[in-house]
Amino acid sequence: MGGMFKLALFTDEVSQDFRKAVDLALEFKLQGIEIRSVWNKPPQSFEREDIRKMKDILSETNLKVCCIASPFFKCDIDSEREYEENIEILRKCIELAKAFDCKIIRGFTFWRKEDLSAYWTRIIEKFSKPSKMVEEEGIVLGIENEASTFIGTGTELRRFLDALHSNMVRAVWDPANSLFTPQRETPYPLGYEQVKKYVEHVHVKDVAIDSKSGQPDCVAMGEGVIDYVGQFKALMRDGYDGYVSLETHWRPVKLSEELLNRPGGEKFSESGELASRICLENIMKMMEKLSGGT
Repeated sequence: MGGMFKLALFTDEVSQDFRKAVDLALEFKLQGIEIRSVWNKPPQSFEREDIRKMKDILSETNLKVCCIASPFFKCDIDSEREYEENIEILRKCIELAKAFDCKIIRGFTFWRKEDLSAYWTRIIEKFSKPSKMVEEEGIVLGIENEASTFIGTGTELRRFLDALHSNMVRAVWDPANSLFTPQRETPYPLGYEQVKKYVEHVHVKDVAIDSKSGQPDCVAMGEGVIDYVGQFKALMRDGYDGYVSLETHWRPVKLSEELLNRPGGEKFSESGELASRICLENIMKMMEKLSGGT
């Protein structure tokens, strides 16, 4: 076996109350937290006082901010106004990452429209400026495979990063998201094996396929179709020592598609603590299996 990865959670999958989320992370002895929305604000809207309060809470712990889960380039590729707004979002998130001594900012590849091939060259061109920005700052821009955007599978993400040729633009691997794409690419082993050389950060949530409709839906970790024990073993085998971050997404009461595509805020976090607790308990059982427990 290779190295051991670290565990983290998205704070807003637990609560908009930062301390509540931190307390849950501490209860389960996690090593990190991921920041997407806190006190009903997205990361690009945090003020100095917000950052100070978060740092004060974290100073009482050994938790690290492992990733700024920004909404960067979840926007219309054909809108110059939205492009400029998102460049500003990245600029603000770079400053936020520096404030927390965090090395990764999560981003995307624009809302999906027609076939990827029709937009391929333009997507690559649009990444020229952000690539330079993160290279100059020494911060990784982690591109997440996301079904609502152009790059949704491990295979597409590897091809995209191959074409981009940037040491500081890497992969945020989300196995579950592959199952929401038209291709329904098997996340592990297929998707992972495609993208593994670029993986800088990992998100986990689980998915079941409805037997009648054939549609994917989020479920509690360990209760879906993704082979997470196999995925975790592969991460260890490959020496991955970054973070595996719980992005629960499942709730006892179903979330709307709009909230899943644009997560954040009070409505999104509602009943998240219970759901995240169940998922963390299931992850810990998987970890016991990996360490040779029964």
